[in-house]
Amino acid sequence: MGRVGVDRQLAGWLVSQRGVLERGLSHRLGTAMPAAGTPEAEALRRLRSFVVLALAQDPEAQPSLEGLRVRERRLTPVLDAWLATVAAAAGPDGLGVTERIRPLVERFRGALRTTAPALRASGAPRPGKRRAVSAAIDRVADAFLAIDPDSGAIADANPAAGALLGTTRDALLGVEASRFVAEGNRERWWTELDALTESGEVRRFPSRLRDLQGRELEVEASVSRFATRSRTLALLMARPLA
Repeated sequence: MGRVGVDRQLAGWLVSQRGVLERGLSHRLGTAMPAAGTPEAEALRRLRSFVVLALAQDPEAQPSLEGLRVRERRLTPVLDAWLATVAAAAGPDGLGVTERIRPLVERFRGALRTTAPALRASGAPRPGKRRAVSAAIDRVADAFLAIDPDSGAIADANPAAGALLGTTRDALLGVEASRFVAEGNRERWWTELDALTESGEVRRFPSRLRDLQGRELEVEASVSRFATRSRTLALLMARPLA
């Protein structure tokens, strides 16, 4: 298996081509394309984030598979098709791109194979009691969500976020953040998180959130990197526009 090094140009290309790759994969898989919200779709999203992170920052990064439950036999053709789609989109450079990315896909596949039995035995993960972000965010009027960019889960939040989304702060912890994003905004949401992983620069963009009652809210969103000793989070601030 080839050695993986930092390649920010390739990481940036993967982020910029996300829509093209998504359409190409859908065309390649047809009816076998994982539906949104399925474990296979979540695994594919984590694979993309992992590959971008490894290429942009940390060649030794390990995939984040916390809470992921997926059957390998169902996911294998999806991973193979994604790699083939990336190669096709790269055109004449497809072979070289494949050689750069394949070791990361295999690392992801190996990690999935290794951790799946442990996940089945341990049951659903529970959010820890220790705060992921300083409790100072509780005093801020804007909604703050600390999101694990690999798993997509909310690691911390402030009371304003709970109020904005029609629930409590504690009820948000461990929940998939995309659950609170309006349907047509999810692609932009994950593109911005991937771009943050690649560049580390603050990202600002308009978005629409959806609370537990199904009401949609227009917000001005900004996301920045928040690093602790043990993990890196995406810290998202959402300010209602109305």
